[in-house]
Amino acid sequence: MEGVTSVLHDPRFRAFASDNYAGIHPEILEAIATANGGHQIAYGEDAYTERLQAVIREHLGEQAEAFPVFNGTGANVTGLQSMLPRWGAVVAASTAHINTDENGAPERIGGIKILTVDTPDGKLTPALVDQQAWGWGDEHRAQPLVVSITQSTELGTVYTPDEIRTLADHAHERGMRLHMDGARLSNAAAALDVPLRAITTDAGVDVVSFGGTKNGLLLGELIVVLDPAASDGLVYLRKVNMQLASKMRFLSAQFIELLSNDLWRRSAAHANAMAARLRAGLEASIADGSAPGLAFTQATNANAVFAIVPPAAASRLHEAFRFYDWNVATGEVRWMCSWDTTEADVDAFIEGIRAELTASA
Repeated sequence: MEGVTSVLHDPRFRAFASDNYAGIHPEILEAIATANGGHQIAYGEDAYTERLQAVIREHLGEQAEAFPVFNGTGANVTGLQSMLPRWGAVVAASTAHINTDENGAPERIGGIKILTVDTPDGKLTPALVDQQAWGWGDEHRAQPLVVSITQSTELGTVYTPDEIRTLADHAHERGMRLHMDGARLSNAAAALDVPLRAITTDAGVDVVSFGGTKNGLLLGELIVVLDPAASDGLVYLRKVNMQLASKMRFLSAQFIELLSNDLWRRSAAHANAMAARLRAGLEASIADGSAPGLAFTQATNANAVFAIVPPAAASRLHEAFRFYDWNVATGEVRWMCSWDTTEADVDAFIEGIRAELTASA
């Protein structure tokens, strides 16, 4: 019988559906191996988790405290729970991951009411927040006490440091806190060419979910508390929500490596560059008439490209390249690039798109 060392997949297969499809970065794999061997105290009392706190503070400030968890949903739900009383509510864009892609976990597990606002680009503004930030003291309404934004957004757009600071000030003036879903925080910082703290600590964010899986990690995310006054009980909530890793050293070792030697930026910048290459190649195809029916729906700020593709062409394209239909009704699709996407991958995808669009014309 073949064991687990047998290769069960085709390593040549490439997809543009999600940056979660990519494997583990070799430097991360090496870090996991380095952390292996011997015994370390379980549940976070290990040398790697202790070192992670120092590394996080180097990037996000001396007040920062990191809580490793298994995944993004766990980070968002647990982090938001720590920011809210039982009667609290979160104001978020209607496209926010906590509203559309977590299967009701904030409501079912966290007991959190989400107050949504429609946005054209996935980004909140103070005026949009105010559509739901009202009713304080009304016992019939869940109390809006947290604003949650995603960086980069679910539509591939990026908040600037000034935009985040404006939102943070607006929320704080109303007695609210600012939470950031940073599943692709590294991509946003790389796109803006700023340090991680420029769009978190320095911009007034109170609690951030710092993602790693989409940027080359095996698994794991961090809840990082940037303002200790904004969060309470995480040491208990993490366990209650089944997010406390017994062998935490392996989660922590990955983030130590990610945040060392600029690996987080190198990986994210590469993914962003591949998305930019895809966008530019398709824009050239539109200009020369070889991509009939193709149109873009959002700016390509980070590592996502959103476009309209005629249904017949999209259906055939799915047979060769996996990607997500974002809005079936409009023909909108999402193409994601990863830390390991190559120029050859992108160029082959462009040619595939051109061929299917031409055949459908």
